Amino acid sequence: MVGEEAVRGRRLFGERRGQNGFVMRGKKVVGQVLGMVMVVGLVGSCGQGVRITGELTGVPNRPVVEYYIPFGTVYIPSGVLYVGPSDRDVNFSLTARSRRISIQGFFMDETEITNNEYRQFVYWVRDSLAAMILGDPYTIEDEEGNIRVNWEMAMQIDWQNPEIISQLEEMFVPEEDRFWGRREINTGYLVYYWEEIDWRKAAANRARIQQGLEPIPRRELIIRHNTPVYPDTLVWVRDFAYSYNEPMTRNYFWHPAFDDYPVVGVTWEQARAFCAWRTRLLNAWLVGIGRLPVDEFRLPTEAEWEYAARGGRLHAPYPWGGPYVRNAKGCILLNFKPMRGNYPEDGGLYTVRADAYYPNDFGLWNTVGNVAEWTLDAYDENAYSFTHDLNSYLPYIPKPDDPPTLKRKVIRGGSWKDIVYFCQTGTRSYEYMDSAKSFIGFRCVSTFLGRSIND
Repeated sequence: MVGEEAVRGRRLFGERRGQNGFVMRGKKVVGQVLGMVMVVGLVGSCGQGVRITGELTGVPNRPVVEYYIPFGTVYIPSGVLYVGPSDRDVNFSLTARSRRISIQGFFMDETEITNNEYRQFVYWVRDSLAAMILGDPYTIEDEEGNIRVNWEMAMQIDWQNPEIISQLEEMFVPEEDRFWGRREINTGYLVYYWEEIDWRKAAANRARIQQGLEPIPRRELIIRHNTPVYPDTLVWVRDFAYSYNEPMTRNYFWHPAFDDYPVVGVTWEQARAFCAWRTRLLNAWLVGIGRLPVDEFRLPTEAEWEYAARGGRLHAPYPWGGPYVRNAKGCILLNFKPMRGNYPEDGGLYTVRADAYYPNDFGLWNTVGNVAEWTLDAYDENAYSFTHDLNSYLPYIPKPDDPPTLKRKVIRGGSWKDIVYFCQTGTRSYEYMDSAKSFIGFRCVSTFLGRSIND
């Protein structure tokens, strides 16, 4: 039993796999690098650098690749996904037609992002804004004259110090709006600035040049966002009429009892902002210790999500196979709504811990049930008939004046309040990108750079 608990908690309680998370590339590749160094040594003169010989040797002194497995993620190898209905469901076949898709390998979070993990993001935004208000010594000026946060000091801001608090008054709820006089952070103040590149718009530049048109300026390829980061805790009241869920509103995101439960009340845009922040956080550390950065964190595509959720079981309706949601002992294997008015039969009334039940064969927990999960794709009922069979993906970043149908994003996996139909690995559903719900969370992925981690 102790061993089982240790395995179940490996993400949430800090066990690392391998030394510092790094995996060296195979002996063959390292041998090639060493061979190149030996050749360079032979053709070079002592203390004179590399001599040009006329031979094609490539650029010398390139970094040796060490694959870093981001903490809390598992490696999902490249493979083939057979999408489509796993049951004889005529209506379902209209939105999930059977087809075969090839998927590139990637890293994926073992569990949905938890309240405590998302809180790290909220605190980072809070502390960075406070540091910019406080100024020196909480900020530093870089070589280009830009003012940046001095994180060695920002992480030590004493939020109980009256002198510090008096300088940060603009970050708190105005006195006339305080409940029982409590000084609380104005959550609307917590906004994260981030940027992304519109790669598809950039790729269109070639066609414009061929047509004799002016290329799109680089500045117009950069999409800039200002995203409020605090989750909507009122979803527990808003999502259910004539239902007493106020205790969840008051406690779910902040009480330690829910630290290891999946974060909810997060929009599609907030989930992407979290991914952008996580990318910068990890890569700044990797570069600082002399390592290569990883590819960006992002939401999984719809195809990646289904491939990972199936856990290598090609045509099974559930991560454990199926066709039933109970094991041989009669135990329910996921958190969903078993019967009308009987939410707790599966062991959870609302959400449950992110590492509850059993992982699938890839090592992923709760890919179905518990909370539905945002994906990167726009939702179109007919998407399977025109998306590519290589890393299928339907991208679209809506404009503010777009109609609501263009603001639909695919969600997968079903949730604690859904019937089991929505919890099948092949079931497609959607939610509007600006909606926050008590039953939708997310997890991150990062594309693996190479053919295989064992290559």
